[in-house]
Amino acid sequence: MIRQQQDNEFDEARPLLRPVALGNLRLPNRVVMAPLTRCRATNEDLVPTDLHAAYYGQRAGAGLIVAEGAWVSAEAIGLPNVPGIYSERQVAAWRRVTGLVHALGGRIVLQLWRPGDDSRPVREMSVPDLDRLIAEFGAASGNARRAGFDGVEIAANGTHLLARFLNRRLNRRTDGYGLPGHRLLLEIVDVVTAAWDGRRVGVRLSPYWSVADAPAADRSRADYPFTGDDRTLAGYDALVAELGERPLAYLHLRGPAPGGPVPDLDAFARYRKLFDGPLIANHGFDRDSGSAIIDAGLADAVSFGRLFVANPDLVARFALGHETAADDPGTHYTGGARGYVDHPIWSAP
Repeated sequence: MIRQQQDNEFDEARPLLRPVALGNLRLPNRVVMAPLTRCRATNEDLVPTDLHAAYYGQRAGAGLIVAEGAWVSAEAIGLPNVPGIYSERQVAAWRRVTGLVHALGGRIVLQLWRPGDDSRPVREMSVPDLDRLIAEFGAASGNARRAGFDGVEIAANGTHLLARFLNRRLNRRTDGYGLPGHRLLLEIVDVVTAAWDGRRVGVRLSPYWSVADAPAADRSRADYPFTGDDRTLAGYDALVAELGERPLAYLHLRGPAPGGPVPDLDAFARYRKLFDGPLIANHGFDRDSGSAIIDAGLADAVSFGRLFVANPDLVARFALGHETAADDPGTHYTGGARGYVDHPIWSAP
């Protein structure tokens, strides 16, 4: 009876446990760890520490770890205690992280990002500014390869700078970087992929971003500019089709804010038709809904964010049907080991 119950639980999780290839990234399962900013680089040089190595090493059972967004240059810094990938000390420190993850059988890519800046709208960035930005992404991509990462992911989601160029409410430029705003991202994709052999670069997009995804302080704004309306989605339709022509490993798609227990699978179906490559679905998934979207053929893998915070053994919990532990939001960005590397693996009552 007990064996039958265990077999049933394993079968229900089986879609997530199948191996898959995302470009040249060969994954033993389809459970992806989403990039999570945790603000643990509490040093002047924004260098990853032993805590980072322990944190990612604990989660090496993921089919793929997408490590937290790292600053592509010193000029890109937008939050405290977030690591970078622009100095030799950072490269050496990240190499310790990737070495441990690989020793434990894992695969890890690094997200590259540049935050948005309300004080300097995209229309005020000069073409030389954009040339420097593109070069920074290219250099960061090469640094990530030297640091031992298996690939990189370009952050063009949320309210980050690249997402602002795709936003018709914020991009008022009249030059070649104006709407539809694809040019900057595509040029960055080209220089980032040039640093790698084969398909080892992903792009993260959030066409459905809305005020429901915003920080609490912004949710009361009547003029909140990030809204996935029909015109916005149409612009992303064209962008996703263009990305399909680049040598990408995958598209990492953040879906709409969940309005119920099951994410809107139709939102992912829209872009599945447009992108001729592997797709990672994200936002509000659990084991059952993650299995469902893979079974439906609408995604090749599913990424989980907060579930990985308190469940370093998430893949095993999914496989065995064990409950998942809850995280403590009060420890997300506080620094130190508490709420970061002190979550136990599942143990029987």
